[in-house]
Amino acid sequence: MSVLVTGGAGYIGSHMVLALRDAGERVVVLDNLSTGFRWAVPEDVPFVAGDTGDQALVSRLIAEHDVEAIIHFAASLVVPESVSRPLAYYKNNTANSRSMIECAVEGGVEHFIFSSTAAVYGNPARVPVGEDDAPAPMSPYGASKLMTETMLRDASAAHGLGHVILRYFNVAGADPALRIGQSTRDATHLIKVAVETALGLRPKMDVYGTDYPTRDGTCVRDYIHVTDLVAAHADALRHLRGGGASTTFNCGYGRGFSVLEVIETVKRVAGVDVRVDTAPRRPGDPAEIVASSDRIRARLGWQPRHDDLDEIVAHALAWQRKLSARGG
Repeated sequence: MSVLVTGGAGYIGSHMVLALRDAGERVVVLDNLSTGFRWAVPEDVPFVAGDTGDQALVSRLIAEHDVEAIIHFAASLVVPESVSRPLAYYKNNTANSRSMIECAVEGGVEHFIFSSTAAVYGNPARVPVGEDDAPAPMSPYGASKLMTETMLRDASAAHGLGHVILRYFNVAGADPALRIGQSTRDATHLIKVAVETALGLRPKMDVYGTDYPTRDGTCVRDYIHVTDLVAAHADALRHLRGGGASTTFNCGYGRGFSVLEVIETVKRVAGVDVRVDTAPRRPGDPAEIVASSDRIRARLGWQPRHDDLDEIVAHALAWQRKLSARGG
């Protein structure tokens, strides 16, 4: 029996593949390499280049590899882009996920772990936001993920597909052993952009909006180390295999940092100054969103080990130096 990881050549997915492999699991990766990298998947892990919407391909993979569980990362995830290209996001994130869920049901897959997002909450009425708070996405990205959550719950009720939905907050950092990290070209993630600017790979960086109702006028986010996020997936898989009920969990630390605070941290850790310009707000960006993580800690026993912004930045910096040295 094996675990199918979609998007396993991407940032978070590649970390998941390594963790599963380290744990002795049989893994197979499906990725269309639109944003991922073939080199990010170990040579001894079966890799298939293809789309999650290709049901014939997905069904064949499930049968050939005796897939017991699917961890579904593959998605488009740039909020402003989703505003300008909504139909592309509904196709890749929602329609393709529907296809994946159908293949899982028809192929007898027992467990399905879905990568959702804090963007389903929009601008939450309270901070920190809990899993039972009403979702109100502000972007097609958030809406596309929320639609998939609904489909997955309905499929679970009708067909008994055990699932866990993980709502990610802002993921950053890199594998502490520097085997893999955030390698996306022209990435929009704040810490990635700030690190590239600190290392001279970008001439400057922009802060989008300084008039939000926050402590310094810039957006506040909950940053989670990618290794802790991957551990949450491992805990979720263990939960389902142990007969645990299908449910939804936030993945964050419960502590927020503003854009300016993150930039100052990068400057301090890197030991350099960076040029920072201000720009108008981006569409779809909520002012402040921080996770309530009580549920995942209590029910899965999740224990984050890298809850430190300086450490997250230090790992991101170290990975970017390694990536740059190899010409990435």
